[in-house]
Amino acid sequence: MSKIAIVTDSTSFLPADIIKKHNITVAPQILIWGEQEFRDGIDIQPTEFYIRLKTAKTMPSSSQVSPSTMQATFQNLIDQGFEILGLFVSSKLSGTMQSALQAKETMGTAGEKVAIVDSFATSMSLGLIVLAAARAAESGSSLSECIAAVEVTKKNSGLFFAVDTLEFLHRGGRIGGAQRFIGSALNLKPILALKEGKVEGVERIRTKSKAHDRVLELVAEQVKGK
Repeated sequence: MSKIAIVTDSTSFLPADIIKKHNITVAPQILIWGEQEFRDGIDIQPTEFYIRLKTAKTMPSSSQVSPSTMQATFQNLIDQGFEILGLFVSSKLSGTMQSALQAKETMGTAGEKVAIVDSFATSMSLGLIVLAAARAAESGSSLSECIAAVEVTKKNSGLFFAVDTLEFLHRGGRIGGAQRFIGSALNLKPILALKEGKVEGVERIRTKSKAHDRVLELVAEQVKGK
C-alpha cells in the first residue's frame, strides 16, 4: 500500500493539534516587515502579527513559499517513501502553487510522485479541503482517490467574510471582483466571497455587527436542505 503525504501552506490556518494528528506538512508563507523576514506560524504567530500591525510605521508584505523550499519539502517526504498531494492557496490569489509546480518540474523522475491540485481556496476553506485529503490518506486511499475526495470537498465548501476596509486586499492585488466596492461610503462594511478562486463582492452592510450577522445568513442559505 502506498503512503500519501499531504502538503499545504500556512494560509490553510489549520490548528496545530489537527496538523499533528493527521500528519500534515505545512510550508510557511514568508512575511516581510522592513528588513526582517518571518516564517508564518513559525517565527511569528497571528496574534503577534495583529498586535504589531496596530503600531507599525512600516506595513508588512508577503512572499510565497519559494520553489527551493517546496523542492526540499517534497524530496524529504519522497525519501521517506511517500507519494505527495500538494494543496495550496488559490492560484488566483498567490504564486504559491506556481512555486510548487516549479519544484515538481525540477525534480526529474522523483517529481512523478508529486500531484498538485489547485484548491481555489484559502483560510479554513482550504483547511477543510486539506483535512478531507488527509483523512482519505489515513483510510488507505490511493493518490487518485485522495484527489477525488478533494474535488468533492471543493464542491461542498466555500468562504464568506466581512472586512472593515478593502485597503489591504487592494494593496496586495487580491481584490478581484470586489473592486467595484472601492470608494463606497466608509461606514459600509463589505461582505466578500471566494468564487472560482477569486475574491468577489457580495453586499455592503451598514455596521460590522450586521455584516457578521449577514455572513451567517448567507452561509445558512448556502447549506439549506443539504
